[in-house]
Amino acid sequence: MNSAAPLLQVNSLVKGFPARRSLAALMRGEKPRALQAVRGVSLELATGETLGLVGESGCGKSTLGRCIAGLYRPTSGSVFYRGEPLHGRETRRQSSRRVQMIFQDPYASLNPQLSVERTLAEVIRVHGLAKGRSAIADRVDELLLQVGLSPQAKSQLPHTFSGGQRQRISIARALAVEPEIIIADEPVSALDVSIQAQIVNLFIELRERLGLAYLFIAHDLNVVRHVSDRIAVMYLGQIVEVAATRELFRQPGHPYTRSLLSAIPKPDPDHRSHSVSLEGELPDPHFPPSGCNFNTRCPLVVERCRIESPELLEHSPARAVRCHRAFQVEVG
Repeated sequence: MNSAAPLLQVNSLVKGFPARRSLAALMRGEKPRALQAVRGVSLELATGETLGLVGESGCGKSTLGRCIAGLYRPTSGSVFYRGEPLHGRETRRQSSRRVQMIFQDPYASLNPQLSVERTLAEVIRVHGLAKGRSAIADRVDELLLQVGLSPQAKSQLPHTFSGGQRQRISIARALAVEPEIIIADEPVSALDVSIQAQIVNLFIELRERLGLAYLFIAHDLNVVRHVSDRIAVMYLGQIVEVAATRELFRQPGHPYTRSLLSAIPKPDPDHRSHSVSLEGELPDPHFPPSGCNFNTRCPLVVERCRIESPELLEHSPARAVRCHRAFQVEVG
């Protein structure tokens, strides 16, 4: 094991899905094309760090998270945990403990027929993290207290809890196996606004108390800003920008990032900024544009953008942008 290696390292990860053969397309003589949901993504996550992952729906965020968690098998590329292959045959059981995933809909991810106690106890028992009924019961109580729930509610079924409480149960289930990395896939987007802040603050509290690292997937940039040390911006299966959170909000380098930030509601009606408008729909991922994938929607596009695909280049330490015209602002 390499002690200098990052906690999590993703190298050139690609995930494709088989082509869908629609009758209409076949009648038009079109050949089906596979969907490349994730296309050559590389990223790193340090111990105790939160990396936010943002982008429009359909950009590949959730697919990337599921590949890292081992729920999907990547088409190519690799994932390393502390310098060792994360999902190798010999390390699969250990890695399933160390990397846990929390989903957007907590009710769908919980067995509706199992009480909270049985849900948590089964996880503890399967992984051999406590022996004997008394020790397992004590651990269940401890987990519920960690996420702000009363142990007295452990005999209840999931449907008796509110959405925020169910998400706390999902978090407790993830914590039951003592992970180091949690992949949180839109964990607050299905909750009321008043509850979202409570769950986000719980994530922060658990990170500080347990030393957890997060890949925090979301579309709400205000939430990501509050919880993340760094942010990676994803567009059409690729990372287009990575930066420290403060730097990304202060000076976005990619026009897509700038458009996302411009769309955040401003409380000051007199606020003015150099914004880049985002027009049109996300292109069909089966048929991504040639050159820069963003060229069909970008107001800064030049001929080079339509021909040459840009690389993700480092512009300063811990700051990388995939754009021929990085940091340029639209004039007019």
